[in-house]
Formats: sequence, structure tokens, C-alpha cells
Amino acid sequence: MSVTSRYREAWERFWREAPGEPEAVFWDAAPRLAAGVHLPLFEPHLTDPHLPLLDLGCGNGTQTRFLAERFPHVVGADIAAAAIEHARRGDPAGQATYRVLDATDKGEAEALHAELGDANVYMRGVLHQCEPGDRQPLADALATLTGERGRVFLVELAEAAGPILGGLAQSPSGPPPKLAPVLRHGIAPGEVADAAVPRLLSTAGLTVLAGGELPLATTESAPGGGRLRLPSNWCVAARAR
Repeated sequence: MSVTSRYREAWERFWREAPGEPEAVFWDAAPRLAAGVHLPLFEPHLTDPHLPLLDLGCGNGTQTRFLAERFPHVVGADIAAAAIEHARRGDPAGQATYRVLDATDKGEAEALHAELGDANVYMRGVLHQCEPGDRQPLADALATLTGERGRVFLVELAEAAGPILGGLAQSPSGPPPKLAPVLRHGIAPGEVADAAVPRLLSTAGLTVLAGGELPLATTESAPGGGRLRLPSNWCVAARAR
């Protein structure tokens, strides 16, 4: 199974139109507010930090470049070729490598695992962007990519984020400027029940090792001032023994 052409093209259009400057995209928070917060939660669970690290759903590569400063072999992967073009332009030194990947396609996930071997995977806010039928195949891909030795760090919007985003989208003055393109291209976050994420991982053969709640920083301003932060849940998972 792979994602629909409509879904893929929506992401291509979004990234073709996205500005290249930092924090221009709704979720493109600076690493100190994103991967930099997540790494202290992830690193204690890594059995082998020298495994390749895959930033799955890397977008324009902001977090990928940060990770590449801390791990020896980092790969950024995204479904949209336009996103990968952004990522490569933003990394002229080639700190990481980048590739187009449809992780819901079993064959593509298996081929990448055959190339890299077991990998540690960092995935921020991707499951809730998937169409419902693609979520289990994506979780299955995480199990394939991590193999026996890898670990996955996953952070996803909590159910409580739904009403916040809905309120912003339906604001009388219109959605905030960085959220508006997301809505216009039809890639608005879908609601994933908090209990669904561990179920998806378990069905894929993964065991949750640790988890908790953590605000997910965006680049948008909150209605009351300051940075908009959305409720989210994180977990670290590994192949079930």
C-alpha cells in the first residue's frame, strides 16, 4: 500500500510554495524548541547511537541538520520531492543525506532498511498528517526500519490540540498566516486518538519503552501572545522481544 496521488500532490504543492526562510512554515520551529528538546528523552534509550538516524518526514531539513551535528550518519526522508529540494538547498555542506520516501509503501521501507540496516528513527508530527488508512502501514514501516537494534522517537499532537487548531482555523479574522497554507492545500492535521498511537505501534510489533506529554512548539503566535504551543504526546518504542 502507498499514499494516494492526491495526498502526495498536496504535499508537493505545499512545499513548492513554501518560503525558504527559517520559521516560515507552521511547524518549522527552531531545533532548540523541537529536536533539541526531544533528544534528551530519546538518547537514554538508544542501544547503539552509531546506527544511522532517520529523520522521517523531514520536510525542509531544519531538524535533520541539527541531528546531523550530533550523530555520525543522518538521513532525512520525506514523501515530497519539493521538501527534499528545500532540505538539500538548506544543507550546502551536506551534513546529512536526503531522499524521497513513501514510508507507507512496504517495498520502499524494506529497500531502505536493506540499504541502511537497522536505524534509529526520529518522527515528529507525521502520523496525524497521514490519511487514516495510511497510519498502520506507517507504523509497520517504523518496525521495519528500526529492525532489531534501532529505536524510534515519536511525537504526535494530542487529542486536546484538535479544538485549539479548530478554533484558529475558524477564527472570524481568518486562520493565522502560517496555518492558512496548510488548510489551503488540504493537509490540515487529522485527529488521532491518544490511545490509537500505542495501538498502532503494538500492532506493528513495537513496544513502548517510555512516553509522556510535551508541548509541541509551532512558529505561529498564540492568540494571547507568545509562541503557540500545542499539546502533544511523545514515546520511545522498539521491536517487541
